[in-house]
Amino acid sequence: MNDLVEGLNERARALRYAVGRVSPTPLLVRAGIFFAVLVGFLVAYPAQAFTPRSLLALTVVAVLPAVGPRRVWPTFAALVTVGGWLLATLGFDRPPALWRLLAVATLLYLAHTLCALAALLPYDAVVDPDLVLRWLARAGAVVLAGAVLGIVLASVGGVGGDTGSQVATVVGLLVAVGVSGLLAWLLRRR
Repeated sequence: MNDLVEGLNERARALRYAVGRVSPTPLLVRAGIFFAVLVGFLVAYPAQAFTPRSLLALTVVAVLPAVGPRRVWPTFAALVTVGGWLLATLGFDRPPALWRLLAVATLLYLAHTLCALAALLPYDAVVDPDLVLRWLARAGAVVLAGAVLGIVLASVGGVGGDTGSQVATVVGLLVAVGVSGLLAWLLRRR
């Protein structure tokens, strides 16, 4: 019995020591993951779907990628967000507004990139705040470029009636092929 109590005391001391070493920057990154995922849920899901139980479940799902960014939880949270978007547009006939689509895409990307950063940072890492700011600035540039391109393609899609959709589809395919070619060229360059 003494061995059991001594073992529990040793684990408690190790936990206190580990908690004492936690630095604020990795915790702030993980808090950013939680808030990005939770706000993404609030934007994607219809208001009719929010009950106390569903809000609790969505909060738990938002905590999971913040706690385990190296595991399957970021993908799971992204799929739950997309499921909410589909539920709102198909199940509740909410028209897909451009601002809402851009907000969900931005929050999904922000959660994804913060999970990538958190996966690299141990809890006790001493991190220069400039590193996190540069990381977020790059993410902001990607989001801005994607939003501008999305708005341009959406406006091209509305031009010309029925043929506008075909033009937008062709332009989208050309952009996808161009980005794939650029990535292939960058990989070969290494």
